[in-house]
Amino acid sequence: MQRIVTNSVIAEDAQISQSASIGPFCVIGEKVVLGEGVILGAGCILANGVRVGDSSKLGNYVTFGQGVSLGEGVQIGDHTTVYSQVVLGNACFIGSNSSLGRSPRPAATSTVKVHSDIPPLQMGEGSTVGCSVVLYAGSTYAERVFVGDGAIVRERCRIGGNVIIGSGVTVENDTSIGAYTKIQTGSYITAYMEIEERVFIAPMVTTTNDNFMGRTEKRFKLVKGPTICRGARIGGGSILLPGVKVAPETFIAAGALVTKDTTAKRVIKGFPARSVRDVPVEELLPE
Repeated sequence: MQRIVTNSVIAEDAQISQSASIGPFCVIGEKVVLGEGVILGAGCILANGVRVGDSSKLGNYVTFGQGVSLGEGVQIGDHTTVYSQVVLGNACFIGSNSSLGRSPRPAATSTVKVHSDIPPLQMGEGSTVGCSVVLYAGSTYAERVFVGDGAIVRERCRIGGNVIIGSGVTVENDTSIGAYTKIQTGSYITAYMEIEERVFIAPMVTTTNDNFMGRTEKRFKLVKGPTICRGARIGGGSILLPGVKVAPETFIAAGALVTKDTTAKRVIKGFPARSVRDVPVEELLPE
């Protein structure tokens, strides 16, 4: 049976299932659709055109912008904001105090270009987002992605299926991450990077994309983050300089400084790093 408290504001044309439950002080806009068994906590705000799939649950003081679409069985934590037109697939879990689909707003002196036609965020089925996470508009997430607490992923990124982005990780704009890649706590993934599938990046890795460090106009034509190829492993605290290519199945030891392209299936170590031996055959991925 539908339960709607009298101190909520609900548009006349909202479509609310009989089994939905709406907490106090909610505001539900025009043409909102709430499926069977949907639960809204106190103080939720759903702008016009929001669609919430069956058995989804919103915590207290959740805010949805216009046209947000949730699949079935989605859970949203308290005080989370989901911006306009964001699409979340079935069975996604979003922690509290997170922000999904916000538009970029750079500093006045920033060189980052903001595109007015940036598309909304899209997240695939079964994905998990932790608490206090910020995910920008214009990025896409495949199925079963995991984003840890306090992580930030900027605009125009492409995240493959079953990727893990650990707590406190920052992924800058225009970066792609292949399926089954794992990025551990506190790593910094710079803008304009390509990371292929099944890469392992240990905690506190730093990647860079600007050899001029913010000086001269020449840098704008040469800004490029590293490319990390399939199956490469990057040890904790390593530093990758701009534009380097880490070849498939490279093993970079902890604390290494990678200044040039690597050779496939070799162990790289040192500061600066150098090739020291082959990666053991038993550690290689299946072809």
